[in-house]
Amino acid sequence: MGAWSGRDARGPLAGLLVAALVSLACAGGGLAEPEGERPGANPSAASPGPSATRADSTTSVAEFKQDVADAQAVAERYWAAQFKASGKRFAPIRRVTPYQRAGEVSCGGQPLPRNNAVYCSQGDFIAYDVAWSVAAFREVGDAFVFYLLGHEYAHGIQVRLGINYSFTIQQELQADCMAGAYLGDSVRSGDLSLAEGDLDEFREGVAAVGDDPDQPWFAEGAHGTAEQRTDMFFRGYERSLKECDLG
Repeated sequence: MGAWSGRDARGPLAGLLVAALVSLACAGGGLAEPEGERPGANPSAASPGPSATRADSTTSVAEFKQDVADAQAVAERYWAAQFKASGKRFAPIRRVTPYQRAGEVSCGGQPLPRNNAVYCSQGDFIAYDVAWSVAAFREVGDAFVFYLLGHEYAHGIQVRLGINYSFTIQQELQADCMAGAYLGDSVRSGDLSLAEGDLDEFREGVAAVGDDPDQPWFAEGAHGTAEQRTDMFFRGYERSLKECDLG
């Protein structure tokens, strides 16, 4: 997968990424349907053309939307195959919803803030601040979209499997592992293609969203240090779901 565009993840957007993604992807229960959605704003309506999807260092909004659609389609194919192999029925996440303003989309009556992305369980949707996501896409590269979508989708899979840990960090590190497995397995199957240098850039990107080293591991909202998140992502990437403690 040609991704992250070769730009340094520690550039001007790095602080924004750390601040916003540290609280990324909470899969809290009892969340409501999205409110105030704009008709026709779902980028998942498009489907990838080629059978093998390649994220290829693009920067336009149209290309961003296509990458979101491609990442969603690859995730759905991947998890459908995993569930089928286990003899289970798979239901895709209902929608992926962009929003532009704070409070435009709500989860359980709680308006989503700017600079965020989240999976909401009761409504079974992923929502993301489109302006923030496009800025990250342009600064970090297009593999950011595949990792972001993969991490959020993993939270939906956790709900489908009935996984509910006592501490946030357990849920988040498992989602990183699952995102790594979805990407690595999709590359090995040929559903995604990899460009030279992408693995190093994935390592930089995942490390950039790690918690401050002083963050207590047991704190609500803890996601794991850069080292922990990178380790779990690449465990999944290199050795698939057997590393992700799915039972």
